[in-house]
Amino acid sequence: MARRLHVSDRIVVDAPVDQAFMFFTPAGEELWLDGRKPTYVHPTDGRTDPGMVFLTGHGDELTDFDRNANRSRYVRSTLASRISLVEVHCAALDEVRTEVEVSYTLTALNAARETALEDFEGQPFTSMIDDWARRIAACREVLLVASIR
Repeated sequence: MARRLHVSDRIVVDAPVDQAFMFFTPAGEELWLDGRKPTYVHPTDGRTDPGMVFLTGHGDELTDFDRNANRSRYVRSTLASRISLVEVHCAALDEVRTEVEVSYTLTALNAARETALEDFEGQPFTSMIDDWARRIAACREVLLVASIR
């Protein structure tokens, strides 16, 4: 049986929930993830809709996107390595802060990759998600300054 790993962490984004949630769409991630430039397969204009398909070099697909629930789910296929279900859920803490829960469920596709899942557990995952919070905060600052000019 293939090894499966589930990891989850939470961050706070200083933005209203509807704005914070949009940072976790494929187009929104382009703003704060270095080098992120998805190829939009369907729809080709990059509009985030349920069933959207996009590629990042790893075979990603948006499988569920619910603006009303501030939730999205992606299936990420890393060939000859693993399949990942990535889930993001945003919940308003108040009018200007949002708690974001990010969960990954990873399944190794072969025995050699099973040990690689260990690189994703604990502190490495927490550090990655904490870095996301810093990147989003820096991006929001740049966007705010740009809007003032």
